[in-house]
Amino acid sequence: MSYPTHMRFPFLLSILIATAAPAQDVELELVLLADASGSISEAEIRFQREGYAKAMTDPSVLAAISDTAYRSIAVTYVEWASNTAVVVDWIKIDGPDSAADFASKLVLPARQAYGRNAIGSALLDAKRMIERNDFDGWRKVIDFSGDSPNNYSGPTIAAARDEVVAAGITINGLPILCRFCDTPARFPDLGQIYEERIIGGRGAFVVTATSEEDLADAILRKLILEISGDMPSQELAQR
Repeated sequence: MSYPTHMRFPFLLSILIATAAPAQDVELELVLLADASGSISEAEIRFQREGYAKAMTDPSVLAAISDTAYRSIAVTYVEWASNTAVVVDWIKIDGPDSAADFASKLVLPARQAYGRNAIGSALLDAKRMIERNDFDGWRKVIDFSGDSPNNYSGPTIAAARDEVVAAGITINGLPILCRFCDTPARFPDLGQIYEERIIGGRGAFVVTATSEEDLADAILRKLILEISGDMPSQELAQR
């Protein structure tokens, strides 16, 4: 059966809409947005990734995921510098196997983000990743980590933050005061700076890592809080 030319496009469009796969329901859509700028060495990149890989497979994180409404979350790991680079694309984590799959994919790829800080651009790229994925989460969160508040190119942090928050996305912060260093932190008040300039949205919070020793613990605590949807007390966030 043939159709008049003017009817073909609407007809084909209706077929595409009808056959498109529905978005997968999850409790949380989470972008892990990790610093890979020039101040971060290759060893630090590996250490940071290993921290997230270990945390995502931790029994306490898996228990938090199991306690969510859909017993699952959607996660992507992205590194930022002058550009942003997806290290692990969106993956649904709903148990030990999928968590282990995420972890194995995270530690292998080579570094793909280079250059100086472009925090505003990174936040907006993360927003687009949330808006264009195949998941539909009750909550949408960008987990932003870094060791500096500087923004050398692209949109301002304030403009990017406002746009992200207006879209219903929460930005949480993981300021890292020092990694593998024997000198004092360049920005000892980085946690306060993150609170004032970077985080935003419903329930937004900061968990500060003061050194290499407590970075893994900070990552773990932050993931549990984000997955559970609990806002930490000030004492817990700054510990």
